[in-house]
Amino acid sequence: MPLKQGKIHQGDCLKLMGQIETGSVDLAFADPPFNIGYKYDKYHDSQDDAKYLDWCASWIAEISRILKPSGTFWLAIGDEYAAELKVAATRQIAQPFIMRGWVVWYYTFGVNCTRKFNRSHAHLFQFIKDDKQFTFNAEDPAVRVPSARALVYGDSRANPKGRLPDDTWVLRPQDAPESFQSMDDLWYYSRVAGTFKERQGFHGCQMPEQLLGRIIRVSSNPGDVVFDPFTGSGTTLAVAKKLGREFLGTELSADYAKYATQRLKGIQPGDPLDGPADPASSSPNTANGVTLEARNRRKAAAK
Repeated sequence: MPLKQGKIHQGDCLKLMGQIETGSVDLAFADPPFNIGYKYDKYHDSQDDAKYLDWCASWIAEISRILKPSGTFWLAIGDEYAAELKVAATRQIAQPFIMRGWVVWYYTFGVNCTRKFNRSHAHLFQFIKDDKQFTFNAEDPAVRVPSARALVYGDSRANPKGRLPDDTWVLRPQDAPESFQSMDDLWYYSRVAGTFKERQGFHGCQMPEQLLGRIIRVSSNPGDVVFDPFTGSGTTLAVAKKLGREFLGTELSADYAKYATQRLKGIQPGDPLDGPADPASSSPNTANGVTLEARNRRKAAAK
């Protein structure tokens, strides 16, 4: 029996995806375990490399099967296996994908490291099946933003559709927001930290709604079917429902499935997405605040 849309199905994603009709999904988003030892509810996130990569190739192949010919598959993954999963998706499955984009998600509240630079990014792969026929709503005003030339300088020559990406590196995106535009392949969104109002509390790896909003808006249309094989906290399906898409998810953990289902019941189509639509507004501009260095100088002067 085909899996019913509009709900989360609890169980192993591979077994459940076998019940999804071939060519029935418009957009799939997967944020799988990264195989880095994270403590999930029911999944052991420390597998042998070969076992982990074989498993990934299996569920990626199933996503290829269930996607429509014009469908899109977005994959979120860390550094450790980004290259391997890109190869698996484009070369090692029966119906290989075409990689259309490799986006870097840069976030604040990064992972603190002691013997390397702190990690503040993840990879977002955009895969398609047909390079002539796929959804990419580049003109959606909720996806694009005006160029700095138009906003800052009021230049009549500015392209009303936005500007081309820069090849310049900046250290603080909130101090140079014009260098982080929605059509660039370096995206700036804060992680959903434990103190955030958006945080659901029952899952430690929650994606920001605004990040999923960009992906769902650009790669699907209202009424399209959005699928997430690793539902987790339910963010993909929550955003899909808010944006008027049909949705379908699978989740190994009975508890995660239960709590994410409760989250979905409290959502109506058209509800606003959680989190700031302009990600730079989620952190203060140093020009309007006090830097740590300045604060320390004031403390020293007061002694």
